[in-house]
Amino acid sequence: MFRLTALELARIQFGFTISFHIIFPAITIGLASFLAVLEGVWLWKKQTVYRELYQFWSAIFAVNFAMGVVSGLVMAYQFGTNWSYFSAFAGSITGPLLTYEVLTAFFLEAGFLGVMLFGWNKVGPGLHFFATIMVALGTLISATWILASNSWMQTPQGFEIIDGRVVPVDWLKVIFNPSFPYRLAHMTVAAYLATALFVGASGAWHLLKGRDTPATRTMLSMAMWMVLVVTPLQIAIGDAHGLNTLKHQPAKIAAVEGHWENKPGESVPLVLFGWPDMMAETTRYAFEVPYLGSLILTHELNGQIPGLKEFAPRDRPNSTIVFWSFRVMVGLGMLMLLLGIWAAWARWCNRLYLSKPLLRFAVAMGPAGLIAILSGWFTTEIGRQPWVVYGVMRTENAVSNHSALALSTTLILFIVMYTIVFGTGVSYMLKLVARGPQAHHTAPDGVAGDEDQNLRPARPLSAAPDDVDPTP
Repeated sequence: MFRLTALELARIQFGFTISFHIIFPAITIGLASFLAVLEGVWLWKKQTVYRELYQFWSAIFAVNFAMGVVSGLVMAYQFGTNWSYFSAFAGSITGPLLTYEVLTAFFLEAGFLGVMLFGWNKVGPGLHFFATIMVALGTLISATWILASNSWMQTPQGFEIIDGRVVPVDWLKVIFNPSFPYRLAHMTVAAYLATALFVGASGAWHLLKGRDTPATRTMLSMAMWMVLVVTPLQIAIGDAHGLNTLKHQPAKIAAVEGHWENKPGESVPLVLFGWPDMMAETTRYAFEVPYLGSLILTHELNGQIPGLKEFAPRDRPNSTIVFWSFRVMVGLGMLMLLLGIWAAWARWCNRLYLSKPLLRFAVAMGPAGLIAILSGWFTTEIGRQPWVVYGVMRTENAVSNHSALALSTTLILFIVMYTIVFGTGVSYMLKLVARGPQAHHTAPDGVAGDEDQNLRPARPLSAAPDDVDPTP
């Protein structure tokens, strides 16, 4: 297939499946916490608008959760089918970490999910709120274990190699490896930010359609507050993560910056745009800002970072890819900051719900958080190459002995099936978003009266309505 090797096809296949998978847990993490906030505010203020938003977003959460589970199963199988030598070498660490994720997080989510989706008329308000919090906590615990496993592959420690296999000797060092805190914070905040943009785009879209209701105003307002507060926090976390990466994976930072060599006594410029040429060992058409690279990367005016030429060619990540994937992520981050500031100014001028240019911008930024997550993930994973466990095991030694024909066939099948299955799921989820929040009858005691809930089968997708045509 396009003269690609079996290794390249295996990497593309894993990258394709994980790109589909990562967007669903990101939205799950953000929506679960958003639902907990909505229910908490509803219990506090007893305002029906928060109950309406909870019902609206819980239906979308159910669909998204189901797609995340399905796409996650494929990832687990691929470790055994396409990366069997990696599993044999490092399975004693990655296996238990993924098992802990199932035992402590997935079971927690699954155990309380039914109460959260179908328990409004079956349990008390306090117990239902507790179930929602447990689901939100489960998503965060799940992210913790997954990122502990992946971070160990980036900055491995707490192990020995005995008889050609990794043996854990200190689980605390394995879990709390040097990059873990930064990657956990960065990914969690990214999930919150992506969800805020998704929610904000939904509210803005309904306002542009003339559906100016308390529910649409509330979700736009909450989303814009989140974007305003969280985006600067994410920038600060990203800066700290970058310093950590420079310490432990300097080749990745050099590739991200398209930086090939240092000149004695000179600072590192920031290359805003250019085209890193791996064969010529230079960044062509570079547009540079003097000193800014040193300030950002080392926090010193004349600080230097290792250049790619200091690493053997076989140890260099593909700078052409990570240079641009990183800039896509950062560029979208700057647009998020602009959106937050613009929305704050519009709020100050009492134009938040009326400014059509702002609302259109909010709609356009709806997928920006997910695109930024994918771009950041590409930067992290491709920047780790040529290692699957950094400095310990090369990717070429981790792949299973499959032919290029077999991997080409399965990759095509994956593309076709994922397009059908997840294309249908995403389309259905967007139809739910287009339907908008619906008003619910509330009984005198403050408990919503969805009488038909008692007749619904207890499966996640049944939490979503059958009729998803947008209301006129």
